[in-house]
Amino acid sequence: MSLIKELMNALQILPGVGPKTAQRLTFHLLQKDKSGGQHLAEVLQTAIKNIRECESCRTLTERDVCKICANPSRTPAQLCVVETPADIIHLEQATDFKGRYFVLHGKLSPIDGVGPGELKLNRLVDLLVECDELIIATGSTVEGETTAQYLSHLAEQGGIKATRLAHGVPLGGDLEYIDNSTLAHAFASRTQL
Repeated sequence: MSLIKELMNALQILPGVGPKTAQRLTFHLLQKDKSGGQHLAEVLQTAIKNIRECESCRTLTERDVCKICANPSRTPAQLCVVETPADIIHLEQATDFKGRYFVLHGKLSPIDGVGPGELKLNRLVDLLVECDELIIATGSTVEGETTAQYLSHLAEQGGIKATRLAHGVPLGGDLEYIDNSTLAHAFASRTQL
């Protein structure tokens, strides 16, 4: 296989990048921006080598503990559970939330073999000890709703109030695709499960 074809195939691992986009990106990097492509390769290699999960919340970070978890002004009394690290960025931009987070890195999906063990929910249970409110910010897909119900049950077992994002999050939607004002409204209007 030629290097050009290999690069096109490699670019297709990115979400939303099909054969045509991969071809366009490949030729752009090789013809018009070789130094940009070299920089991209170096940064990507460094990021893959040095970025890992936060020991507390499981978001992506270069440190053992991320900036949010290391911030003493964040309250452990409120814990917001999200599906991806991108969801944290979106919530931080759209809300004034001062609690802490836990990243699932997915959602429960028995068909795909994703259960509580794969999401490391035992680590979440450890964080619930300091918690008064568990804010469930999973998507409104079938899997997201299933995950929300499971998390609500975990909170109930620990005597913790469980709330869920409210109005504005479309059915079947993921947090990263929702505009800031809609997300802020949904976050402010969360209800108890």
